[in-house]
Amino acid sequence: MSSPALDAALADIDTVFNGFASPTETGCERCFRPEETAYLRTPYTRVPADLLARFVYKVPDHFEDHAAVMRRLLPQAAHAMAEGGLDRVGWGHHGLSRVDWRTWPAEQTAAVAAFTHAWWQDVLTSSAPPYPVDEVFETCATIFGTTTPLLARWEAHPVADAHLVRCVRTWLDGLVMDGSPFVWWEHDARTVVTELQSWLSAHAPARLRAQGEPDLATQAELLALPYDERWAHPYWTTASATN
Repeated sequence: MSSPALDAALADIDTVFNGFASPTETGCERCFRPEETAYLRTPYTRVPADLLARFVYKVPDHFEDHAAVMRRLLPQAAHAMAEGGLDRVGWGHHGLSRVDWRTWPAEQTAAVAAFTHAWWQDVLTSSAPPYPVDEVFETCATIFGTTTPLLARWEAHPVADAHLVRCVRTWLDGLVMDGSPFVWWEHDARTVVTELQSWLSAHAPARLRAQGEPDLATQAELLALPYDERWAHPYWTTASATN
């Protein structure tokens, strides 16, 4: 069951983007049949689920007007993202990460931002979200172009901290090497690495220890150190670390 905040954000998406279409869309004739592309020109019509995912994750140059396509798809796509019905979440470049949605009219920009925030917070409070939490985080982060607003809302809570354990396990191999853990990141990688290292080293250790993960906690603390000092730390030679 979704949160009231997510329900409200989805209702706003439905209202703001109701009836949008890409009237002159021709699409990529090699990737889409004419009857498939016709959905993009036709408002108020549901797109088959498999086709919706193909549209959302295709590169922009497969469309005449990619921004218009994303506005056309947003109501159905947002509901599918929230409910777990959009294939490939966490496994591709989401279309919203490849349009400049912040330049859209104010009510559209606000609706996209509110939905992305609400989706992330709903996942944080769900013990069994439709998608793995690290994949939702990466999707939301690429849509925003930054991890900062997501990290700011990752408040301490038993469920949210269990999700933190999963994410830290997934991210640490990259972060301890000063590398981005995100596969689909198209923005400045150095910035996102710094954002994650700073937040995790400051906020994650105590929460990880409370979850029974002392090694992850120590490694998160080490992210605050310069690269050479991090790897010279005695932690790496302890029995716990080698286990």
